[in-house]
Amino acid sequence: MSELAAWPVMAGRSLRLTLRNIDGLLITLLLPVMIMLLFVYLFGGAIDTGTTEYVTYALPGVLIICASYGASMTAVSVADDMSKGVVDRFRSMDIGARALLSGHVAASTLRNLCSVVAVFAVAFLIGFRPAAGPAGWLATAGVLIAFIVAMSAISATVGLLARTPEAASGFTFFVLFLPYPSSAFVPVDTMPGWLHGFARNQPATPVIETVRGLLLDQPVGTRPWVALAWCAGILLVAGAFAGVLFRRRTR
Repeated sequence: MSELAAWPVMAGRSLRLTLRNIDGLLITLLLPVMIMLLFVYLFGGAIDTGTTEYVTYALPGVLIICASYGASMTAVSVADDMSKGVVDRFRSMDIGARALLSGHVAASTLRNLCSVVAVFAVAFLIGFRPAAGPAGWLATAGVLIAFIVAMSAISATVGLLARTPEAASGFTFFVLFLPYPSSAFVPVDTMPGWLHGFARNQPATPVIETVRGLLLDQPVGTRPWVALAWCAGILLVAGAFAGVLFRRRTR
């Protein structure tokens, strides 16, 4: 089977596995919504961000947490495949690493887009009112999809590196933590000075600030290009390491 023909087959397989894992699917959909409600209603009244509604400020950060957590589940799925004999069966049908991992990434992207839609829906219900036009919405969708694909790809690579699904699940902690030391929920200037450098220059910050600016129809400067550069770099690194790790695990 050619890689072009195998890719949609592997993506469909990963989607079916997602639908069978009802617990994991519900957590992926509901956790970001719960985080948003937690910050808006418990902490939002005590945080001054210069906006009239805290949900307006916090939503981009919640979307990144949503994308990060959902993508991290790809590591568990890949590790589960690698710990079983299913990969040997795929190799006997001439299905290689790119088709298998691309299928996982595609399924992760679709799963996370559903979660993003759910977060937006709840945000509108609790007061979020964007000012973006059609171009702003399209640009927002493009940046979010690029980030989801990049995080899914690096998660798939972690799944190849981990020896068990339980070990791969540890990646969830890292990706959930990453958006917090950024401008996701509070301005960077309110953080301790020693944290400013990391908070301003880590991957999540330009993505969050790009999405926030686009949704509010505010100037974003070069932030979209920085965000896309981060996504492209993560994707390239993940692709390079994934090929090497897959060959080592299956030889």
